This record gives sequence, structure tokens and C-alpha cells, in this order.
Amino acid sequence: MTGRLPEALLTQAQASEALGSPLTANLLNLLAERLTPHSPLTARLFNWPGDMGPSADSVPLRLAGALNALRMLGRCGLEDAYENYATDPDALWVAVERALTEEAPFISTFIDSPPQTNEVRRSAVLIAVSHWLTKRFKLPMNVFEVGASAGLNLMWDRFALYLGETVYGEGDSPVRLAPEWTGPYPPRSELRILDRRGVDLSPIDVQNPLDRLRLKSYIWPDQFERVALTEAAIRLCDVSVEQGDAVEWLNASLQTTCGALTMVYSTVAWQYLPADAQERGRSIIETVGRAATAESPLAWFQMEADGQSGSAALTLRIWPGELRFKMGRVDFHGRWVKWTSPV
Repeated sequence: MTGRLPEALLTQAQASEALGSPLTANLLNLLAERLTPHSPLTARLFNWPGDMGPSADSVPLRLAGALNALRMLGRCGLEDAYENYATDPDALWVAVERALTEEAPFISTFIDSPPQTNEVRRSAVLIAVSHWLTKRFKLPMNVFEVGASAGLNLMWDRFALYLGETVYGEGDSPVRLAPEWTGPYPPRSELRILDRRGVDLSPIDVQNPLDRLRLKSYIWPDQFERVALTEAAIRLCDVSVEQGDAVEWLNASLQTTCGALTMVYSTVAWQYLPADAQERGRSIIETVGRAATAESPLAWFQMEADGQSGSAALTLRIWPGELRFKMGRVDFHGRWVKWTSPV
């Protein structure tokens, strides 16, 4: 059992390095090298009953998030240790060991729940596909997000997407997205959102300081742009995400409306549903889609992993007509987009 944790830590360290966080990569490599099951907390980590990996329980991210939360709270000397991680790994380890000892109850409670991320830069593809859909249907929109977390990516129409000299959305928005973009630009359209709804098993209330701490703790501390964008999006956020099972929520809530385009979407969330739940959710969406008309169309947009390392596939289905489109690929954190939408 003991070999699984170092392996999971090393795997996540590689992913963190690839996603631009050398601090997190160093921290996880250090934990993989030096952590031992010497206490009830560390023994729990080493003997985690499920899959520890990033596509399952994400134990390394839970632990890194807990330590980052303690850093933000000013505990255990982690702030200074993080700042000097590259030149003084021993001091970093001293601070981590202190946290694992002195803050064991905090860490143990923190890792009870899975990671909660709300990567704002993923909204770049939501903005792009929404302009594309509005150009096609010329209708206002109702939007439904599966795995909405804090609801920040339900607010994408209040963000600004910069592609070259072209601006999509509100140019004076404090949330300014400028991914490296390959491929044609989507058409610019006049978007109008009539209603926005989201669901999550454990939604985050950004008005609650503890929830806000948890959300920000999963942003890697050396990625200052992500922190700033998240803080700006929090200030704009005025939606309340519903707590519940995604499939049951879709079954009870998803419907089309005459005179509006309904879009249901997910960004790196659908893939975490069990296979049977994915199948039931797909069936629900397809059933609603088959009843869609030109006056009440349905779009299903997904940004989800498909086995290619480091990025997610962008897929779109439209009803009526059961049309399918491959819209390209995107970096998991929205740093770059390869857009291949049809003309």
C-alpha cells in the first residue's frame, strides 16, 4: 500500500510542472521523497482506500490544497518557506513537517472533501462557443452548468476575451482572458443571457470566507495571474449554485424554452461522473434534444479529457438535427486554445 502515495505525488508533480507551477511540482516531489507514515494523518494518506490519482480522488491535490490554505492563513511559516522553495528545500520541508504535526486536525478535515477548482480561464472557450451559437441561432440563451463549483464560469458573459485586436464581451471587465489562440476567430455576436443555473455536489459559496479560502487554496500559489483572475471573478459573481446530483438535477431541470437557445455545458467535470451516471445524463440530454425545435434549440458543449495528455477536447452537439461538431482543443487551465470550429 505504501508505494501508491509516492507514485501519485510524483505523477501530480509532473502534471503541475507541465501546467506551469514549479513550486507545486517541487513541493510534491519533496513529499514523495521524504513523507513517511509516522503519524495517524500520514498513515491515513499512505493507506488511502481508493484511487489516489488525479483522475480519481486526487489525494496529492487535496494535501497541496490544505498546505496552501494554511499558508494563506499565515500558519507554520509556510509563506516564507514557499517564497524560498527553490533555494532552501530543507526549510520548506521543516515548515511542511510542522504543518503536518501542528495542524493535523485541519489537514485531515480539509482532505475529507475532493478538490474544488473553478478555473476562470476555461471561460474563454465558453465565450467563443456562445458567440458561435448566437450567430447561428440569433436567440438569447439559457445556460446550465454541470459541476459549477462556485459558479464563476456561469458568469462568462461578464468577462472579456481578447483575441488579437478583437474583444468579445465587456471590454472594461476586470476579468480579461487572453489565451494563445490558434485557428479562426469565432464571429462576434450580441449575447443575451436570460437565465443561468448550475449544480455541484459540494457547491462553494464565495460569500462565505471559509468557502472562499477553500476555492483559492486550490490555485497554485506561484500562479499569480490565476489568483488575480479568480479574485476578480469572485467580485463579479452573483449566482447561487444548486447542491445536488448532476444527473438528477438534469432530469428535473433541463428543458428548452420557446424563443431561447438552451446550452448545457461542463468544463472538466463530466469526466468525473461514474460511467453509469454519464450514460443516464447523456440519455436525459438527448431526450430533451429530440424534442427541440428551431424556435427552442438545445446545445450541449463539453470541455473534457479524452486521453490526450495535457489538454481537453471541445465537442458540441446541437438539436434539432443531432449535429455533432469537434471544436478543437484547450489546455486544462485555458492557457491556449486550438479552435477548429466549422465555418
